[in-house]
Amino acid sequence: MPAQLILVIAALILSWLVFTWLIKIVKTTVSTAIAAAAIVLLLQLFFGIGPDALLDTILNLPQLLKETFSSQ
Repeated sequence: MPAQLILVIAALILSWLVFTWLIKIVKTTVSTAIAAAAIVLLLQLFFGIGPDALLDTILNLPQLLKETFSSQ
């Protein structure tokens, strides 16, 4: 009986650790998504830059950086 009790306690502790780790991941993901949405919204409202233009720039970022650093 004591071995089974130790196993149950270890399982509960492990479950708690995995659960708290999962909660931290979800919090980080949600805060990152909110920050990204806020940046896109601010670009749209203040500069008129839409999400499609931002995505095109992100996709072309390696080429833009290459052109910027090779011209110096």
